[in-house]
Amino acid sequence: MAESLSLRTEKSNSGRNYQRFNSDLEATPLVSELLDRPPVAVSLPIQPWSESSLAVARPWQVQLDLENLACFEVVNYQFQHQGVIFDNAIALWPSNPAFPPRSGTTVLMGAPKTGLIEAKFLHPVSSVSGFVTSPRCTVLSAYDHNDQLIAVAELTEGNLANSNSSLPANAELFLTASNIYRVVFSTFGSHLTLDDISFSR
Repeated sequence: MAESLSLRTEKSNSGRNYQRFNSDLEATPLVSELLDRPPVAVSLPIQPWSESSLAVARPWQVQLDLENLACFEVVNYQFQHQGVIFDNAIALWPSNPAFPPRSGTTVLMGAPKTGLIEAKFLHPVSSVSGFVTSPRCTVLSAYDHNDQLIAVAELTEGNLANSNSSLPANAELFLTASNIYRVVFSTFGSHLTLDDISFSR
């Protein structure tokens, strides 16, 4: 009798569970009903576009602005905060039309030694560029932390403005190499001016 009562109780509980399952199933919306419902708009925060949002994807690059330098100012530590120190360079506002600036009014000129400008980087860089004007061929040489020559770029002839040169004034000298710590712009036995200097890691 106890077993019979227990069996009935289990059957009774099973019936109630089945009824509850059916009731829950009826209350659940069908897939077709869900598809017929209009979409619900969800507002998500969107970061507005800005140039800084691309900073991660861009290579680190510096272009020096020479326009705050005074004419004949000796240039050495003025750009240290941007990662470079110069040697044997002065700022110049050229009066000779053969040496025009590429942008603005100011260029660098090698002095007191004629025809040489040196730049030392506080951290290694991978590319260096500058726009050079000189009556003779000009060489850009790059050195590593051991002061070993690792790359060279050259303008094969002079490029004064209004000259017969095949190169324009302010021709670009550009080179790339790993771990550049120092570069030298040099010409032989004459003046050279340098503008729009840039470098990148």
